[in-house]
Amino acid sequence: MGDVKIGLVDSLFIKRERLESGFNREMFNEDFAILFHSMNRRSGNLFEIVSNDDELMQKLLGNIMTRYEPHSIDETIRELVEEIAQSLIWLGRAYYFLHDDREQKEVHVASFSSGGVVRLFGTHIQWVPKRRERHWDREDEELPREIRILDAAKVMRFDMPISIKRMLSAQNRTLAVLDKHQFGETNFHPQTTHENPNPTNHFDFRVWRDTQERALYRATRSTGWNGRKYDSSKHSDFFDCHRLIRFRRNQLMLRDDILGRLSSELSRVGKGYKAEFSIEISGTDELPSVARLNELEVKLAREEVGFNEIIDYCYKR
Repeated sequence: MGDVKIGLVDSLFIKRERLESGFNREMFNEDFAILFHSMNRRSGNLFEIVSNDDELMQKLLGNIMTRYEPHSIDETIRELVEEIAQSLIWLGRAYYFLHDDREQKEVHVASFSSGGVVRLFGTHIQWVPKRRERHWDREDEELPREIRILDAAKVMRFDMPISIKRMLSAQNRTLAVLDKHQFGETNFHPQTTHENPNPTNHFDFRVWRDTQERALYRATRSTGWNGRKYDSSKHSDFFDCHRLIRFRRNQLMLRDDILGRLSSELSRVGKGYKAEFSIEISGTDELPSVARLNELEVKLAREEVGFNEIIDYCYKR
């Protein structure tokens, strides 16, 4: 465990990871990162893996370090996709590195911070500031500043898809304004004075709240997020279902992009162990699909499907 000390020189090379966000932005990030619902987690056949070397595939996927340290390959992939999604939503990028354990003859895959990492002429360079390494069995150790040249053949990089990145950027600009003025209505309360202890307030707070709600729904039109407003009387069930389909479809597009990128990155780094190695990971029919959501959207517009069927498909699969 270490304490990083970012000085003036370090700040020139390291972009601080801004995890602080407002109320609406944080809620959206939490909701959008839930790519797999509870029914998915209990299923044991979520992904189909096609590889020309099962032993190397097991070697790469069997030792990926994830938050909850799952045991099966299926659980590992699900957890890995969720972790990558969280990093992309919060930071826009995720990095993983392959560590060769020559003694155990194993390969460990672990994530590392994107802070201070730049890519120059195909080479990954990491600027590591001064830090204090803490140890439980001996005194803490002061480590100097480092510039590391990372082996590109062992680095896996994931970026947010451009289309989703642009969509989130446009939405989050409005969410930031709403969060900034979330409690702005308190500024419109008249001041109580000795001469007027009960001043009349002519400010219409209903108009204020209605304006904020309209701005929220306009900002989230592309993403489909409902702002966790499930009981509003201002929109219909049709409105809610169309929004739900749009939101879930964006999630599935991100999930499928991560799976595709994971396949290409594992194939690339696996070639360092076997030149012709390839692997392809895709979702099975146990997972919801973009194609099915598109069908439900068309049927909903034609009034050929019920609301419960749409809700069940989006939340239970």
